[in-house]
Amino acid sequence: MIILGLSGALGHDPSAALLIDGEIVAAAEEERFIRDKHAHGHMPVEAARYCLGHAGITGAQVDVVAFPYAPISLLRPDRWHYARRYWYAPDRSLDALLNGNRRFRRNRGRVMKAGDELGIDWERTQFVPVEHHLSHASSAYHLSGFQEKTAIMGVDGKGEYATTFFGYGENGRIHRIKEFYDPDSLSGAYGAMTQYLGFEMLDGEYKVMGMAPYGDPQRYDLSRIFQPKGKGFEVDARYVNTVGLRRHKDEGVGFYFSDALIEWLGPRRKGDVADEPYIHYAASMQKLFEDWCLKLMETYLGDILAQTGRLAFAGGGALNVKLNQRIVARDDVSELFVQPAGGDSGTSLGAATYVAAQRGETLSRMNHVYLGPSYSNAQCVEAVTSSRYALEHKQLEDPVLQTAALLADGHPVAWFQGRMEFGPRALGARSILGCPSVPGIADRINEQIKYRERWRPFCPSALDRVAAEIIQTDHPAPFMTITFEVAEQWRDRIPEVVHADGTARVQIATRDTNPRYYALLEQLEKLTGNGVVLNTSLNRRGEPMVCSPRDAIEMFMGSDLEYLVLEDTLVTKRDV
Repeated sequence: MIILGLSGALGHDPSAALLIDGEIVAAAEEERFIRDKHAHGHMPVEAARYCLGHAGITGAQVDVVAFPYAPISLLRPDRWHYARRYWYAPDRSLDALLNGNRRFRRNRGRVMKAGDELGIDWERTQFVPVEHHLSHASSAYHLSGFQEKTAIMGVDGKGEYATTFFGYGENGRIHRIKEFYDPDSLSGAYGAMTQYLGFEMLDGEYKVMGMAPYGDPQRYDLSRIFQPKGKGFEVDARYVNTVGLRRHKDEGVGFYFSDALIEWLGPRRKGDVADEPYIHYAASMQKLFEDWCLKLMETYLGDILAQTGRLAFAGGGALNVKLNQRIVARDDVSELFVQPAGGDSGTSLGAATYVAAQRGETLSRMNHVYLGPSYSNAQCVEAVTSSRYALEHKQLEDPVLQTAALLADGHPVAWFQGRMEFGPRALGARSILGCPSVPGIADRINEQIKYRERWRPFCPSALDRVAAEIIQTDHPAPFMTITFEVAEQWRDRIPEVVHADGTARVQIATRDTNPRYYALLEQLEKLTGNGVVLNTSLNRRGEPMVCSPRDAIEMFMGSDLEYLVLEDTLVTKRDV
């Protein structure tokens, strides 16, 4: 069966994923093709074109289009909860009750139109809507490889109405235990505080997480944001997750927090400096988010975790690596699988896998994310020779050896190899690399190449045979979705990838999933004694990760990078 998953219902991060007989053949985000970060307001037409083309099929051959957004019955609690909690905005309340599936109908029309562009034959191809949080749950559970009963957690901003999901998977089926509904959203409140702290919602949450270790979570008490209610919680919508007239407005822009939050905490942060009191607000919000996630996980999933120790986690909140560190540290969690595309881009894959599982197809563990386009060395050379820039290029006799030598000599290198990653993390296919023992390399990449805040940390990729010594555990970590304490003896060896709190968000590299990247790490180990490399995404601040050789060249020429390795070709600037 050929299943095409399409996401983009919530207006951001559209993507496409293609399954054939239960195998993930291709997956990619639309932003990479249209060069517009998060691709707001777009449907994943170009991403779907890539997926179909990679598989060598046409739209007319697709059996099912799965879409991660579904109609919600008035007989369920979702819409009634929304109406009750948004009583102060009567238009929102009444709309939820009287026309609560308006957005679904609009989205269905957008999918039909996108399908027409892709050559989908709607006479034979079935359109299957899947609830947003079931899509998140499926993207984690069905691809975790766990065979036993598995606890499932989904922490997200908002789907149709649900924001937070607790359930379990057994024998390929997902069972709901508890959901929370808008505006009672842990991730939504974190996003509102992201805005307050001066970053873009749905983009800057990881910046808040990176800022938090510089602050003291005890300095300011933000606990009033979440109010206990029964065995769950409610968000205090006087401060965050606000709509209508309650929203704080600045220069005509409305925010998801209120004037009351400004009166409580002071003016919204602006600029790039990690300053007081905002670092303490970030630390307090991070701890509050972690504490509530863990409390709810214990309440609704504690019994299942005690039985099996397996947890599958997805949703935007699943990309909070500090939370994941605390989850892994729990005695009742033997293994955590986090969907690497945990945000909404991963719901195309989740909707497709949900439909596949419902129809009896077998799904395997997701061991890698190299699901995007690749380019031959000839295509890379053609991109260089046809470029408008003054470039030098040469074929490398041994790309691994020569790139490792550049890194060991203290040079950052843009590394463009193989199929592009699916999800937000660069994992050795579209990466900027540096030697983590070279003093100042992180500051140089932040200031002269990425053009981002100086306090932002970088992550290590480590050989699988040395990783356990570095992070003091053998827990799987292939996708940079969990932070770990770095062993004391390694902190001085790789200081450029250890954060202010002594942790690192590591990628454990394996030979099977990316042999050339693994060989590069091995060669760097021979030169420096450390089988570790600093790894960050190949893009500049505010831009999507590069997709094609031409994208890489544009990024290369717009920064102070001196070396770009496109497959087997070394590219330099003519005046270097």
